[in-house]
Amino acid sequence: MSESEEDFAAMFEASLKAKRFEKGQTIEGTIVAIGPAVAFVDVGGKGEATIEIGELRDAEGNLEVAAGDRIQAMVVSTVGGLTLSRTLALGAATARQLEDAFQAGLPVEGKVERTVKGGYEVRIARQRAFCPFSQIDTRRSADPAEYEGRVYRFRIIEFKEGGKDLVVSRRALVEEEERAGAAEIRRTIVPGAVLTGRVSSVREFGAFINLGAGVEGLLHVSEMGWSRVSDTSQVVQPGDEITVKVLRVDETTQKISLGLKQLTGDPWAQVQATYEVGQVRTGRVTRLAEFGAFVELEPGVEGLAHASTFAPTGRANGWRQSVTVDMTGAFEILSIEPDKKRIGLALVPEGSARADIAASSQPAIVPGARLTGKVERHEKFGVFVFLAPGRTGLVPLSETGLTRDADAAKAFPVGSDMEVIVLDVESPNRIRLSRKAVQDAQEAKELTEYAARPDAAPPQGFGSLADKLRGALAPRDK
Repeated sequence: MSESEEDFAAMFEASLKAKRFEKGQTIEGTIVAIGPAVAFVDVGGKGEATIEIGELRDAEGNLEVAAGDRIQAMVVSTVGGLTLSRTLALGAATARQLEDAFQAGLPVEGKVERTVKGGYEVRIARQRAFCPFSQIDTRRSADPAEYEGRVYRFRIIEFKEGGKDLVVSRRALVEEEERAGAAEIRRTIVPGAVLTGRVSSVREFGAFINLGAGVEGLLHVSEMGWSRVSDTSQVVQPGDEITVKVLRVDETTQKISLGLKQLTGDPWAQVQATYEVGQVRTGRVTRLAEFGAFVELEPGVEGLAHASTFAPTGRANGWRQSVTVDMTGAFEILSIEPDKKRIGLALVPEGSARADIAASSQPAIVPGARLTGKVERHEKFGVFVFLAPGRTGLVPLSETGLTRDADAAKAFPVGSDMEVIVLDVESPNRIRLSRKAVQDAQEAKELTEYAARPDAAPPQGFGSLADKLRGALAPRDK
């Protein structure tokens, strides 16, 4: 190859290298030479960029760098070679450079100083800028102050009075990043996939879940739990991290349907083995319809006591006098259709022998009783556990046995079983439970069994075994 051909190949390779960079991209390079107006920066391969000398001087006008130093800067132009700006990357831009960034649509670095009326005051270099609430993020925050003190990249959307009046948007950059990543995220969203997302908003009909890069799916209220959910905010809150299952993806509308209850077992799968026609079970009336009363037998399992099964009263809808929402009573199982998820019920008159049998078959909910219930919902202060129709108890966070920073919603999904010990029963609707007491009791049992072994260590090696036994079963202080 001739010398001229080698020079052309080198120039061609350098041009290809330069094309790898885009405006707004932050890159690192090594200063190779410093001239009177610009410095030359080696940005890799045979590519070279320039940066104004003024951007390399301190407040007193002295050069802060020398040949051989590495610097970080932002690409502000790719026309006729790469032009860099260090001040835009470091958030120390002048008014002229900010105007250039506004004209070119380049991002600038700024610090959110404080919340003001309608938005935030943002400090960009020596300039004050305003960012409306709607432009700080793609999601609405319950606490606007969470952005204060943080440094972000912004795009200048208004430049007036020589830079004295700046309006900036972070949302515009976030949306661009989300659009770039949305295609990749959507490839992972297929029916059956289990994904982790963040709750972006909660409505009466469900919650929208951000699965990443701005791609959202709907977790409908009917898919939140096997039990009927009357208040979506009792299940999830904006900002919560949540694991969901993809149920459907509409390729035409790009709508994504998500499920939460599908991550736990369907209680109807055990109905055929648990219930029999002729049994009398205790149930709680959840709602009334024109044709009858819906009755919860356990979380996620409802039966229907049809209007025709009630004793006639001679008045239209007279059967409604026999039942009210939230009442607990004895119901006979008339029919079971597991494939259709239907159970036919009939109310057993109160005071009858059959009603007494149903009541006696329920576990006694008294202090010290060890029971297994199903997680019904979560609150900031604890976990509510369904024990029997109409009997729900609270496990305070301190009694869950979890560490302070653990996620109770993940540890105890809605619909999952939880073994508890009853601590207090103030009234049928105020029951305090403990999962930690179950763990303590199990540990005490294991220690007792170990101490009884011929090869066990001396008693003092266990600490106070008696204290552990008493602590596991003694009522907690309120």
